[in-house]
Amino acid sequence: MSENDGKNKKDKKKKGKAKVKVFEKKPKKGDSEQTLIEKLQARYETIDTSSVTKFSELPISPRTIKGLRECGYTKPTEIQKATIGLALQGKDILGAAQTGSGKTLAFIIPILEKLFSKQWTHLDGLGALVITPTRELAYQIFETLRKVGEHHDFSAGLIIGGKDLKFERNRMDQCNIIICTPGRLLQHMDENPLFDCVNMKILVLDEADRCLDMGFEQTMNAIIANIPLERQTLLFSATQTKSVKDLARLSLVDPSYVSVHENSEFGTPKELQQSYVVCELKDKISILWSFIKNHLKQKIIIFFSSCKQVKYVYEIFCKLRPGTSLLPLYGTLHQLRRMDIYENFCKKSSAVLFATDLAARGLDFPEVHWVVQADCPEDSATYIHRVGRTARYHRGGESLLLLLESEVKMVERLQEKKIPVNKIEINPMKLNNPVRKMEAFLAKDPTLKDTAQRAFVSYAKAVFLMKDKDIFNVQSLETDSFANSLGLAIPPRIRFLQRMNARKAEGPKVSKLVATNNKSNNKKYFNTESDNEDEDVKKAEDNVSVKFGKDDDEDSGVSDDEDEDANKSTPFQLPDDDSSDEENMLQVKRMDHDIEVLNEDEIEAMSLGRNSKKKPITKAALAKKLLKKKIVPNKKITFDDEGDAVISGTKDKKSELAQEYENEDEGGIDIERARLILREEDKFDKQLFKQKVKAKHKEERRKLKEQKKQEQQERDDFGESDESDEAPDLSWMPDPDEIYGKKDSDEEEQEFYKPSDDETVEVKKKEKSKKRKQKQTIDNLETVLKKKKKQKIDKVTSSLSVNEAEELALMLLKNK
Repeated sequence: MSENDGKNKKDKKKKGKAKVKVFEKKPKKGDSEQTLIEKLQARYETIDTSSVTKFSELPISPRTIKGLRECGYTKPTEIQKATIGLALQGKDILGAAQTGSGKTLAFIIPILEKLFSKQWTHLDGLGALVITPTRELAYQIFETLRKVGEHHDFSAGLIIGGKDLKFERNRMDQCNIIICTPGRLLQHMDENPLFDCVNMKILVLDEADRCLDMGFEQTMNAIIANIPLERQTLLFSATQTKSVKDLARLSLVDPSYVSVHENSEFGTPKELQQSYVVCELKDKISILWSFIKNHLKQKIIIFFSSCKQVKYVYEIFCKLRPGTSLLPLYGTLHQLRRMDIYENFCKKSSAVLFATDLAARGLDFPEVHWVVQADCPEDSATYIHRVGRTARYHRGGESLLLLLESEVKMVERLQEKKIPVNKIEINPMKLNNPVRKMEAFLAKDPTLKDTAQRAFVSYAKAVFLMKDKDIFNVQSLETDSFANSLGLAIPPRIRFLQRMNARKAEGPKVSKLVATNNKSNNKKYFNTESDNEDEDVKKAEDNVSVKFGKDDDEDSGVSDDEDEDANKSTPFQLPDDDSSDEENMLQVKRMDHDIEVLNEDEIEAMSLGRNSKKKPITKAALAKKLLKKKIVPNKKITFDDEGDAVISGTKDKKSELAQEYENEDEGGIDIERARLILREEDKFDKQLFKQKVKAKHKEERRKLKEQKKQEQQERDDFGESDESDEAPDLSWMPDPDEIYGKKDSDEEEQEFYKPSDDETVEVKKKEKSKKRKQKQTIDNLETVLKKKKKQKIDKVTSSLSVNEAEELALMLLKNK
């Protein structure tokens, strides 16, 4: 390679290096965002909602627009056009629109833009608070916020019941946006020192009419009292509240009421086809079963009025196996299972969801084909929210309402709210009734039978607690046929209904009830003495709002659908001797429910405060109570047969000097005095020790005596005695005189004479022969004795077991 070529390459490298700008000044990020925010804020006052066709035409930050585009949101709906501009201007809003019209984005976008314009960081704390009545709705809003606000730097938290409270508590101060249910939020306000809402800028109530009614009244009042007054408030619902009392509680400043569908022809979406069927109560199960069998490839939601009905119908239909996926959703399920059921139903293309009104508000289930209302809704607002689960975002859908003959007036109530409902007829010949199979399953499974009985009673309670008595009449229900349709051979007792009929039969003996509300302590006081009883009854019917205590197992009659964390109703129990029975417990979370007239005995029992709220007892008060009673904790006292306390242990002081020393309140320790006390106590301890030693020796002697007695008794059992050890018993032997003959007196006399040598030899021979004969007889006797002993032992040992025979052998060897 030549030198010229090397120089050319070096020149090229120098030229290339000269083009690179190493120290280029980059624009500051904060400056560009600040200028962008100023431009966007300048456009807030000039928003023309009539000409807006895309989100990009609104004064929204590029981060929000990017998140909307990624989620598939490009065109704003009517409610979003009308409210986003007003919300960006900082005004309070009351937003009302049909179900499925996009109200969630109508408040999520203003929240993100408000915090973005303030350049909010995690150091600023809580900036926005969203409150919803149900956990599932809070979860749905949180997921939408997470997707749309993905490109923002804000932190969001989901605060609902059923989740880890400790996890929420430790991270509460790091959240800029909180989506929550009322009960869990109030718990953090009361218990969590990290919760701070001093800097909060915006408050949102989704399904505001439900949040502000009787079920959450006390909770919401406490929450509103703890949040700052200088804030922006947004209220959204399909059935928006216009109550001056509710709006005054929220301290709204010149609110803007936005109702994009108020002047529309119908109160429900046009794409929704609505129909109703008049049927008998006993035919409801067969209609539902036939409906599911004919729509196996579609997505269906079936609403019931109580949790226990949902539980039973789900379990019995699972056993019947219709051929499609079945899912239950009701309030008493565990929260993780509720979330799992919600997500599974959203993912499935064909399934049946049995639900209470828990699923009626706000939940966005994609592509639901049918909404079936097995039980008549409480009012037209509940109907609107139920059917709103289908025909969302301008898509089609159908709904079916099952009505009894006594509930036909509900159609008039719906028509007053501009809800078009068409009547259809069902051919009874085409209904498939599964009652026989249900009866067989109930006969096999007692638990399922108990669930069916609970469902039966809970339906009667739900009808009894409905507000509109012109539509809901519990007396008109055909309970026997309804029980048979559930698979029950015998209808269960409806105790509260029996008591109500008994009170009506008593007639003039029943006294009237007047309830007055004491605002200072929130208790009900009952007055049974009245000059004009008719006027008192009218006042009670017009003014009294009573709530019944919640069933300890499951649903609460009508309103089992909302967040269990907000159990904010004053309990009231129907009086009865068997008050522990769960069927006696009812609960209502709606306003202006009528109550039946109670007799004097029941009023007197309730006035004693049996069911009144008790003030919680603090630890300090409990300690004072124990001190007054002079109860010594962890002290055990034993008593003898005469009832005197037995002094035992080392903690009890016996001497008078020690007892006086303990009762003194002087502080410190007197060492000399303590020595004297120890000496005095040692005397009692030595006496106690001597008594214990004596008792121990006495017990040992007693055991030895018992042991000897036992051994003696065992020997007697085998025919032995102490004398047998020294010499054998020969009383049974024959007399030797009878064998050898009796001696004569002459022979006896001759013994005194001195015999000769020959005589002595003969005498010796005779004596030897006698001794020989005696020895033979003794040997014979010993052999006979041994045989008899063996026979006796064989008789005894033949009846003994192997272990007993071994013990006997060991005992005999010891005696030898």
